[in-house]
Amino acid sequence: MKKFPLIVALLGTLASQAQTIQTMLRLPDTGQTQHFTNTPGEDSDFSINPPFLIDNTNGTVTDTVTGLMWQQTDGGEMTIENAESYCENLVLGNFADWRLPSAQEAFSILNHGFQNPPLDPGIFTNTGAEYWWTSEKQAGNPSKIWVTNAGGGIGNHPKTETLSAGGSKKFHVRAVRNMVAPTSIPSQFTLLDSMVQDNLTGLEWQRYGSTDSMTWENALLFAQSFSLQGKTDWRLPNIKELQSINDETRSQPSISPDFFGNIGSRQYWASTSLPNQPTQAWFMDSRFGVISHELKTAQNSLLLVRGGNNESVETKDLLSDQPALEASPNPFSAHFFVKNAPTDAVFILTNVHGKVIYTGKNPDQTDFSLLAPGVYCLSIQGISSSTLKLVKL
Repeated sequence: MKKFPLIVALLGTLASQAQTIQTMLRLPDTGQTQHFTNTPGEDSDFSINPPFLIDNTNGTVTDTVTGLMWQQTDGGEMTIENAESYCENLVLGNFADWRLPSAQEAFSILNHGFQNPPLDPGIFTNTGAEYWWTSEKQAGNPSKIWVTNAGGGIGNHPKTETLSAGGSKKFHVRAVRNMVAPTSIPSQFTLLDSMVQDNLTGLEWQRYGSTDSMTWENALLFAQSFSLQGKTDWRLPNIKELQSINDETRSQPSISPDFFGNIGSRQYWASTSLPNQPTQAWFMDSRFGVISHELKTAQNSLLLVRGGNNESVETKDLLSDQPALEASPNPFSAHFFVKNAPTDAVFILTNVHGKVIYTGKNPDQTDFSLLAPGVYCLSIQGISSSTLKLVKL
């Protein structure tokens, strides 16, 4: 089952699919802000949910985009069996409900503005890990485990490759926990004629991707001129968006052919470049869902996307022209309100340890006078760059 975030209304014809467990609020951007081409449409040309991590100063990190809490310094090298036991017995930040992350959760904290490791160096400690375990096994082969890697990709590796199992590589463990209880929806995808709605991310995809191979630059150009069902704001997906439709319980193809009719087993371009090797770009191989990279002059297929968090790119551009969000008064004693917030916004207030204090639509009508003095984080769902720091007197 795919593990992910946001509940949205189901539209159109719903094809048969198992329920989807949601553990993340939103899909983070890759963190790539560098520009590597003059051709429009690369990763850094779009900002939907920029990464926003908070060091809780107790060995934990809060991801305000996904709503997950992470172990700040990984637990070191060990076998997958010991990694599972380690997470089950971990007590950190006064929390004991730690676990191994799913493949998509583990991929969500990678920052593709960095490499070796692809993590924000101001937040996470560099432990020299080459790989990090996830909780998911390769479809049909439980001896292979999905792991993220220090280069910025994710793949299915034999569990015997790590040092503690007799191998030569360093597979480390980094635990995660839920700050908000997981929920479920009937299906991740909904068919919309020649498009596919992702009910988790709000993204809309081509139902039938281009099977013609082309270079990375030509893929960017193709997306600029593409039109489908009256929509013209199509783009090449970034590597996290592309990975978000992968199903680790499937193989050959690893993306559901019930929704993506001609997906096949191919390599699909992402709009994300390698920051230290700008002549290369990321792709996903739909045989298993492995994320890797190669020269931009290579020939790969493409599957285009539009929108994000149920908003089109044009809507995002309009939102960026709106007045900035602001909490007032700040510092506050008992009450505060948020200026310029949408009327249907949902607010999540957490303390520095990541504990959720309040979730709702009307923080201005809530009395916080008994709240302990200190610094708090206010996250506003569905809007990028929407996390505010509040000081309680």
